[in-house]
Amino acid sequence: MDRPETTDYDGCGKCLVGVRRLSRKSESTNSPEKQGDLILKATTEVGGHIIGWADDWEVSGATDPLTRPEFGPWLRGEREPYDGIVGAAVDRIGRNVRDVLNTAYTIHGAGQLLVTADHPGVWDLDDPNQESELLVKALGAQLEHRAIKKRIQDEHVRARKAGQPKKKPSYGYMYVRRIPTGKVDEIVLHPEASKEIRNVAQRILADTTGEITVSTECARLTREGVLTPHDLLAVMYGREPKGKEWTYQTLKQILCSEASLGYLMHKGKPVLGEDGRPKKIAPALWDRATRDALIEKTKAKPRSKGGGKESQAARGTKLLVGIGYCGSCGERLIVNGLKGYGCTARVRGIPTSQSCKPAPTMKIKLLDAIVEEWFLAEYGSGQVMKKEYDPGTGYSAQIADIEADRKRLREDRSAGLYDAEDDAEWFRTEYARMGEEIAELKKLPERPAGMRMIPTDRTIAHEWRNARDDAARRELLHEFGVKVRLFPLRAKDRVKVEGVNVFELVR
Repeated sequence: MDRPETTDYDGCGKCLVGVRRLSRKSESTNSPEKQGDLILKATTEVGGHIIGWADDWEVSGATDPLTRPEFGPWLRGEREPYDGIVGAAVDRIGRNVRDVLNTAYTIHGAGQLLVTADHPGVWDLDDPNQESELLVKALGAQLEHRAIKKRIQDEHVRARKAGQPKKKPSYGYMYVRRIPTGKVDEIVLHPEASKEIRNVAQRILADTTGEITVSTECARLTREGVLTPHDLLAVMYGREPKGKEWTYQTLKQILCSEASLGYLMHKGKPVLGEDGRPKKIAPALWDRATRDALIEKTKAKPRSKGGGKESQAARGTKLLVGIGYCGSCGERLIVNGLKGYGCTARVRGIPTSQSCKPAPTMKIKLLDAIVEEWFLAEYGSGQVMKKEYDPGTGYSAQIADIEADRKRLREDRSAGLYDAEDDAEWFRTEYARMGEEIAELKKLPERPAGMRMIPTDRTIAHEWRNARDDAARRELLHEFGVKVRLFPLRAKDRVKVEGVNVFELVR
């Protein structure tokens, strides 16, 4: 959002900071432009000029002004000198009596000016009448804020009962509105985000090397410029992305949340309908059996003394990170600055490496080229077999879901929620229906989840040359169990490469 022009601080006594705030930028009645115009007009009327702007967008009125990202530093004395503040209205300073008065008396106590466009001139808090007026306006702002909050809460409750979304779409989904500012008419899969997250799920489930994890996928998504949920929403709503990186917690939550099944969610749990089952409002990214498999596959694993496979695999994009070893002491090679790959185990004080002298080193490009030549000669003509996760029929998971719903109903009945005659009849009907559904599912033949192999018309050499980067090529090396050993210059063989004895890539 562009800010109106400012002038330098000149010590005139009326060098003011313009304070603007919006909970949402779509609040047309208090748009940034309108607030700016009111602030400039009020500033001119008191003979002042603006030396800076404290613009807090997407900041709730309930936020203490001292902690607001833009306004807070001015109040805490962390910015340049200024003589006071000017806002479009008292409610832009704060939305409750305490915050408004604390801010006003902080400004007043410092001998600074408080100006708002909804009050003529500078506020004089030594005048009992003006002090009372400020209190009344602050109280009005607080009551209005509470009323707005209550309306929003009531609307959220109504929407949940009606099976309508009120929050931002979960990652992989997008809202469709026939009228741009109207209600959500449909929830559909986002064409790019759903493809990306399904690819992540498939890669993690199909991996048998232990090298494709939530952490490595975060690194890959960030490296490839895939927008995070926060940045994707910003773009979808016409704002600039901030270039945030993918984090473990964010990606893990998306993969394991029941929102991926197309359910309406509230506080991390599905909203239940009148039949006691989760309300489905969108197509699923995958089925429940796949979600269960993702939860199992992404469980936290014990870390080794050196940090564990996941932390090691997530580092950098160099081709041989994690698969290159010192031929003398057996420790892993590291990227050793300008020297390339090298062993620093002796320097790092590892007891078993004290005799590793001279430590082997080799330029990155040279060692990578040697490994690439060996790998393509050994495996390049092999056929790529695509490995896909088959969730199976998923009947067991469906049975478990219904049994959980029945258990919840029994617990509610024990708590006295269905004691009324009409409620008791509904309980008996739904409980019996769930039992019949379980019985029918148990009759169906179960196909267990597992991996299936699909041949492709691509060769391993084709996959290698078309990989996006060295991190993707490293995945190929891992799948073949490739290990590289680097020896010192005096050794007969400087480099030894070995891999598993297979001729088809399993992916």
